[in-house]
Amino acid sequence: MHKTLFYLTLLFTSVSSYASETYITDISRDREIPISISLPTNNVKCSKQNKCPVAFINAGYGMGHNSYTFASDEFNKQGYLAIAVGHELKTDPMLNVHPPYMATRMENWHRGVVTLKFLVNKLAAKYTEYDFSKLTLFGHSNGGDISALYAAMYPDEVSDLITLDHRRMLLPRNKDIRVLTLRGSDYPADVGVLLSEKELSEFPVTQLRIEKSRHNDMYDGGPDWLVDRMSKEVAKFIN
Repeated sequence: MHKTLFYLTLLFTSVSSYASETYITDISRDREIPISISLPTNNVKCSKQNKCPVAFINAGYGMGHNSYTFASDEFNKQGYLAIAVGHELKTDPMLNVHPPYMATRMENWHRGVVTLKFLVNKLAAKYTEYDFSKLTLFGHSNGGDISALYAAMYPDEVSDLITLDHRRMLLPRNKDIRVLTLRGSDYPADVGVLLSEKELSEFPVTQLRIEKSRHNDMYDGGPDWLVDRMSKEVAKFIN
């Protein structure tokens, strides 16, 4: 039996702006999607006439969707509604480990894009004081690949893209989408994912390598210095 199509129960505590885990059911795909929503913490007044921005947070493969609170906290401080999405369910196929990844992982990425599009439509109807027409997408690793694909498929709906060491899906070459990609120092990106020096002069893209950072450490559980550095770079970019 399906749960209520739109069941959202947000529980807040005095120690965190992060919401408890909630689920939305996509009946068309028989898919129960875990999400967490956190509201702005800067006392900004959001309204239908003065809508506040929206950020979707997409975790790396195998990571919990609530593993990037350093990012959601920065979004909340800047007046964003932050939505962390659980893309991988136990019933999903395993992520393909064989190249070429632009082909073999497209099913996974496209499923993530469909999930995001579904959430945009559903949540926009509930959170009418927030602007779901110009999204900020944030993603680590495979979550960054999903975010980059969404920006490629729906460029008019994305204003900003932030990725943490995603390595497979090409970054957008679009003058209307600002991009920040923080690069780890232990693995290279696939050919064509990142912009050339010439392209960097043409598009609003910042590619920043963080020395001595590891791909698998780019989340809340990484070393303090790295989490602090990522927080500061995200805050600077969205401010």
